[in-house]
Amino acid sequence: MENPRSLIDILELSVEEIDELVACATRIMENPAAFAHKCDGKIMATLFFEPSTRTRLSFESAMLSLGGQVLGFSEAASSSAAKGESVADTVRTVSCYSDIIAMRHPKEGAPLVASMHSLVPVINAGDGGHNHPTQTLTDLLTIHHEKGRFENLTLGFCGDLKFGRTVHSLISAMSRYKGTRVALISPEELKLPSYVKKEILERSGVEYAQTTDLEAVMPELDILYMTRVQRERFFNEEDYLRLKDSYILTLDKLAGAKEDLSILHPLPRVNEISVAVDKDPRACYFKQVLYGRYIRMALIMKLLGLE
Repeated sequence: MENPRSLIDILELSVEEIDELVACATRIMENPAAFAHKCDGKIMATLFFEPSTRTRLSFESAMLSLGGQVLGFSEAASSSAAKGESVADTVRTVSCYSDIIAMRHPKEGAPLVASMHSLVPVINAGDGGHNHPTQTLTDLLTIHHEKGRFENLTLGFCGDLKFGRTVHSLISAMSRYKGTRVALISPEELKLPSYVKKEILERSGVEYAQTTDLEAVMPELDILYMTRVQRERFFNEEDYLRLKDSYILTLDKLAGAKEDLSILHPLPRVNEISVAVDKDPRACYFKQVLYGRYIRMALIMKLLGLE
C-alpha cells in the first residue's frame, strides 16, 4: 500500500502548488464560514515530541476551524516515547486513530521516518534545525498578502542566519521566483552557511549581498525578516554581549526604510524588535500568526483531498 502524500520539506511543493495554497488561504480569509464544515468527521493528531505553543495551537485552531477534531500530546514525556517506543511505531499506531498527523520532533529527519510508516498524511511541524515547512508557507502567505506578488522583491534576513531553520527554508522557497534579491545581515559568527549560498542562492542565480550593517541596506528592502541572535550559539558571553544589541530593530533604524516595507519575524521575539515598532503599520509579525492558521487550513484540506 502506497503511503499518502505528506509534507516534510517546503521544496516538495511546486511553485504552482504554493500558488494554489495561497489562493485557497485567501478564500478562507475572505469567507471563513464557507469552510467551517470541510473537515467534519475528520481527526488530526498533534504529536509534539518537544514543547511548542504557537505551532501546536495554530494546527489545532486550523483543524477546529474546519470542523474537525484534535487529539495528541504536547511533550514526549506524556507519550509512550518515554517508555522507549520508536517514532515509527508511535506513528503507525496513531495513524489508526486519525486522518492526518502534525508532528514536531527534536531529531532531524524524524517526520520523514514517520511519513514512511504512517497510514495517513504527516505534516512536519519542525524537526530540529532542519525544516519547518508550514512556517515557510506562513511567511509566503504574509509576503503575498502584503505585496500582492512573489516576483521582483528584495528581502533582508537579519540576525541568526547560521542556525535559523526558518531563514534557510524561506530562502529556498523565494529563490524559485524571478527577480528575488537577498541581503544577508548578520554578525560574522552567524553568517548564512556556505552550503545554503552555493546550493540555493548561487545555483538559482539569486543576487545576494552580505553585510553586518542593517541600516546601510534598509532603504533597498521590501521585506525585512528579523530573527533573534541566540545566546546559546555563542562560545563566549563577551561576543554575545558585543553583538546582541547591534540587531535590535528600533524606530530610529527604520528612518531610511520604504514606506511599504513589511517586517516579518517567525516569533517568539526576545528583544530584537523594540515594542515601539509594534504600532508601526509596517510591522506584520502578529498578522503573520493569523495567516499561519489560514495557510494550515488550506494545507490540511489539500492533503486530505478536500479542496
